[in-house]
Amino acid sequence: MSESASHQFKAKSLTQIQEPTWVKVTLILVALAFMTLFLILPLATVFTEALRKGFDAYWAALQEPDAWSAIRLTLLTALIAVPLNLLFGIAAAWAIAKYEFRGKAFLTTLVDLPFSVSPVVAGLIYVLMFGAQGWFGPWLQAHDIKIIFAVPGIILATVFVTFPFIARELIPLMQAQGNDEEQAAVVLGATGWQTFWYVTLPNIKWGLIYGVILCNARAMGEFGAVSVVSGHIRGQTNTMPLHVEILYNEYQSAAAFAVASLLALLALVTLVLKSVVEWRHARALNAVADLPPENPHWSFYNDLTH
Repeated sequence: MSESASHQFKAKSLTQIQEPTWVKVTLILVALAFMTLFLILPLATVFTEALRKGFDAYWAALQEPDAWSAIRLTLLTALIAVPLNLLFGIAAAWAIAKYEFRGKAFLTTLVDLPFSVSPVVAGLIYVLMFGAQGWFGPWLQAHDIKIIFAVPGIILATVFVTFPFIARELIPLMQAQGNDEEQAAVVLGATGWQTFWYVTLPNIKWGLIYGVILCNARAMGEFGAVSVVSGHIRGQTNTMPLHVEILYNEYQSAAAFAVASLLALLALVTLVLKSVVEWRHARALNAVADLPPENPHWSFYNDLTH
């Protein structure tokens, strides 16, 4: 086949796989209609109902002592759960991606377990373990330690449902990068901490930030597992999602939507941060692709020696 005939064949093939204009327009309209109906309108409804009685009523609902308590507890839970999952995610991803050992597949399955277990079931598991009639209940009561229907139980349940997010972002990223740079750093005399700080962390920082953003959003918005272990004690063990439920059940719709609007704002901020991280990551990859080829370990060697 001549070169011109080959080009004609490729052009014809490209023409054949292109969809008609009406198909593209239909798909776009269906996607926009779906997003409008299930995403944009619900968000608009939350903010509209929150401000329906005016900004003064909105602000008064957020200044209520029980609302402030729910906000503080939500922030405290995220402040504890996210760093714990950060440490676990890095350790689990490093072990799974960098080493071969017996039980590796089982560890990977355990990381994915919260994705397959209902949050309500996860909460019930903690009740069966640490409740008054649970496995450790009598011992905890004897030592005056409260986990269920208290803040520790809320933190444990939140950690359980959120710990896959960071690990699952890092594992495929670290597997794709391989071990070459870490091994080169060790050959150059780096310690384990230096290898992690100067080689591994710069390579995974965008995936790490992305995982932390998702983990924090889920920690603040978790409902099922926290609802089971919290006891719904107003002013003590209610997080923001639980406080919204109580207000709505008491027909305080304006106050419920006011607190819900904070969660909606959190979702929007999460989306913005996610988009920024993806944009920065893509820009960094493009910058690296435009660099001339060089020894990838010289920058680390300069950091190590200076």
